[in-house]
Amino acid sequence: MKTGEQLDTEILALIGHGLDRRDEGQFNRLALDVFEYQFAKNDPYRRFCQRRGAEPARVASWREVPAVPTTAFKDAALACFPVENAAVVFETSGTSRAKAKRGRHYLKTTELYRASIIPNFAAHLLPDGAKPPMLMLTPSPEEAPTSSLSYMMGVVSEEFGARGRHYFIEGGKLDAVRLCDVLRMAEGFDQAVMLLGTAFAFVHFFEWCEKNRQFFHLPKGSRAMETGGFKGRSRELSKEDFYELFDEFLLLPADRVVNEYGMTELSVQFYDAKLRNPKSEISNPKCAPPWCRVMIVDPATGREVAEGERGLIRVCDLTNRSSVMAVQTEDIGLRIGDGFEVIGRATGAEARGCSIAADEFLAANDGDGRK
Repeated sequence: MKTGEQLDTEILALIGHGLDRRDEGQFNRLALDVFEYQFAKNDPYRRFCQRRGAEPARVASWREVPAVPTTAFKDAALACFPVENAAVVFETSGTSRAKAKRGRHYLKTTELYRASIIPNFAAHLLPDGAKPPMLMLTPSPEEAPTSSLSYMMGVVSEEFGARGRHYFIEGGKLDAVRLCDVLRMAEGFDQAVMLLGTAFAFVHFFEWCEKNRQFFHLPKGSRAMETGGFKGRSRELSKEDFYELFDEFLLLPADRVVNEYGMTELSVQFYDAKLRNPKSEISNPKCAPPWCRVMIVDPATGREVAEGERGLIRVCDLTNRSSVMAVQTEDIGLRIGDGFEVIGRATGAEARGCSIAADEFLAANDGDGRK
């Protein structure tokens, strides 16, 4: 069995080849090596796999590696090392009352996480090589040290941002007035900017703009990245209506707004290819980078659906080497070629597959992640 350090070296080399080189044989071999390592080192995960009759000697493809439900990160410390040695612990969002039941993702090192973020972000948000000032509608990493999104924002602003870091959420509140002043300055100097934040934060800002009759004409080359759902304080929007707000208040067309899909339990992010492939005449689905694979599976059977069908999004992420590589989300996706489109969250009957997996995980670990 390979050591964690040996696996990290191979995964970093795979990332170093960039986004355009895909070797299915190499990925499969490396995924099976990671599975063998996690089966040996991650006790709750090993019991889950054994309950399903899946052991390294019996698994021949990354597609066969058991995927833990995202809820399992709430029920056990899914780590291949003593969690007290974690370099960082990311927590899922939730109220302080529910803090004990937040999912926790323990990373022994941030090296793979950072290495995964940088080329993927650059290819999808900065394909033209620009380095515009980054205006973050998120808390800073210092204010939200357990937020994987804030950590990501810190990495990209450090790597690509011009003229320092600019965060506009402090103490849980969006500083709309200061953001307004910065955007006016960008207009005055004809300086393109990049806005990054949760969809909720953008809706909050647009509601403030509407109330205060503030409208902007962002300079050519400006762009935005949004993540999360489209629910605001006073209304819930469709994706189309949400993107129209960028045009209405910022004069930023929809083809300059990129959606990011990620989660605390993963070390990889997925993006629309609008900026990377602007001349495409078809929709730009999200595609996994070479160090990751995505399956859209039937919620009842767990089998991969056919082209054009909907199912649950399942991710095999090599950069989750120190936790669990295979993760079953509760999000619905549409399979489009080698990519996928995120449709929404699974509810009711559509979530049966996730619920069964969660029950199996708890049964394998005495209901609390320990045995």
